[in-house]
Amino acid sequence: MTTYLDFEKPIAELESKIAELRHLPNSGDVDIAEEVMRLQDKVQKQLRATYAKLTPWQRVQVARHAERPHAQSYIDRLITDYQPLAGDRVFGEDAAIVGGVGRLGSRSVVVIGQQKGDDTDSRIKHNFGMPRPEGYRKAQRLMKLADRFHLPVVTLVDTPGAYPGLDAEARGQAEAVATSIDTCLSLGVPLVSVVIGEGGSGGALAIASADRVYMLENSIYSVITPEGCASILWRSNANAQEAAEAMKVTAADLKKLDIIDDVIPEPMGGAHRSPDETIDLVGKVITEALGELSGLDADTLRQRRQDKFLEMGKKGL
Repeated sequence: MTTYLDFEKPIAELESKIAELRHLPNSGDVDIAEEVMRLQDKVQKQLRATYAKLTPWQRVQVARHAERPHAQSYIDRLITDYQPLAGDRVFGEDAAIVGGVGRLGSRSVVVIGQQKGDDTDSRIKHNFGMPRPEGYRKAQRLMKLADRFHLPVVTLVDTPGAYPGLDAEARGQAEAVATSIDTCLSLGVPLVSVVIGEGGSGGALAIASADRVYMLENSIYSVITPEGCASILWRSNANAQEAAEAMKVTAADLKKLDIIDDVIPEPMGGAHRSPDETIDLVGKVITEALGELSGLDADTLRQRRQDKFLEMGKKGL
């Protein structure tokens, strides 16, 4: 059953009518098939009109859609001969970060993703995609493994942010995030990152300090959630929509600011309506990027990656 966002109500009503018609017997007075086709055409037009003018806050809602494909869905569809790896070799396993070794097409890769979960039980298991320090230390372990065996790294970003709980802080959350960023910048192999949903703060940057950073069209990337920003500036979550506008969280805004390398278009109606098509589009972009980066030596990769992020800092001065 499709979950509709508030601004999709007109689409929901049309698709509800289509579902009702399909359950009606064909009486001969009305050509049900023809009416269904007419309504489906109307749905497509409504989708096109709606998604052509989404506000930043509406894109935040789409980025968080419960049916949007998450990291494990990308891994399952794109990565063959996948061998998951667990644990940070220091404290334990963190299910908010998934990753392992496999093949993307003909190329062996290490893939790392932030996994939110697809239902209540799995969301709790994966801590809603908010990693603890052991998650970031696992990511560091996998990146260093990739460096040792000269394998490119692919990261899939989808997190509200690093977990802010007392247990995470007690185990060194800030240090884990900072060291993970440093590990990204120190790799001598290609690193390609895609923001597939939410890219929240240092929790996202910890695995996204990459040679190429892409965003899906309806994903978001920001230093803090709009709700968090609103609670600081206005002392109320009620201003989250205003915060989203001011923060420039959308893929289009971040491309204009040269924070990301490119925007990956989503199928009409968002990734949640066509998950397989979305995943295949992302896979194609990653494959092309790795092909372009494969000829660069380790020193060149490190220098270009570090220069890229230092340049962003200079622009902000």
